[in-house]
Amino acid sequence: MYRVHLDASKSYDIFIGSGLIKNAGTYLSRLLPRCRVAVITDSNVYPLYAQTVCQSLAENGFEYDTFVFPAGEQSKNISTLSDMLEFMANCQLTRSDFVLALGGGVTGDMAGFAAAVYARGIPFVQIPTTLLAAVDSSVGGKTAIDLKAGKNLAGAFHQPSLVLTDTDVIAALPAQLLSEGAAEVIKYGVLQDPELFSWMCESTWTEKIPEIILRSVEIKRAMVMEDELDRGVRKMLNLGHTFGHAIEKCADFSLSHGFGVAIGMAIAAGAAGKEEICRRIIAANTACGLPSTCIFSPEELAQAALTDKKRSGSTVDLILPEEIGRCYIQKTPVSELCVLFEKGLSMIKELI
Repeated sequence: MYRVHLDASKSYDIFIGSGLIKNAGTYLSRLLPRCRVAVITDSNVYPLYAQTVCQSLAENGFEYDTFVFPAGEQSKNISTLSDMLEFMANCQLTRSDFVLALGGGVTGDMAGFAAAVYARGIPFVQIPTTLLAAVDSSVGGKTAIDLKAGKNLAGAFHQPSLVLTDTDVIAALPAQLLSEGAAEVIKYGVLQDPELFSWMCESTWTEKIPEIILRSVEIKRAMVMEDELDRGVRKMLNLGHTFGHAIEKCADFSLSHGFGVAIGMAIAAGAAGKEEICRRIIAANTACGLPSTCIFSPEELAQAALTDKKRSGSTVDLILPEEIGRCYIQKTPVSELCVLFEKGLSMIKELI
């Protein structure tokens, strides 16, 4: 088992290893007093793991209530958040109780946001059940819901008290869910770790899941500790995201976040004029079962990107690759987005 310690506004551990879900209550009892737990999960994860987690909670003296919402990005909205908060109030949760997010990125984002605003903030714990959540959204304290105008436009920084990543759960995921998470791992490789990137170009990458999660979490941990509130180096973690979020929005969120990021990274390399990097990102995407093309026009995508939360006035910070393992932030006028989308998409078309 691996343990990664993160020191930010709140210090906490991220445990990565086998069998953690069935022992969740034991780990929580070492950290938090016996209290009431609001277990937040979705309709896909509930039948798979909720009983195991809740049994472990009960065996360790915790009382619990479970809130289940319909799985999918379409649920990541203010209506579901409102239902979640009313549920927590009906359970008479107090500031000495906590929220447990059991699921993927949507669950973690919403449960974390609910914990951040309920009673002006109560503790929460992350148990990610997807690779994407394990390597990215469960770590770092970003919580959010989507608005009609765009992704993650309402949220709060609220660090978890503990993260438990069960590698048995991750390894058992369907191929598509592993692919979606692989996009974020490729991102870490492009940002800082050429060896990690090379792993993701191999068909055997799933054999290294514990090591892949560890390397990804270590990279994110360092950035969060240096820039918790996303005003400097942490912005680098948005590689592929401005382009990817625009694709997701144009697809009315029928395309997964991981798929959007994968295409977005290829576009970013093309927009930067880096043909060889673009070629290598496409190769990594292909090895991991990810797409590199989309059906939307540069004009449609540029319009969708105008609501990106990383926009500041008339500019947006784009993360562009210099080489595999090194990227830079380019403050870009939004008026140039259409040209960059066109440049990126054109290079991808030439290479595929």
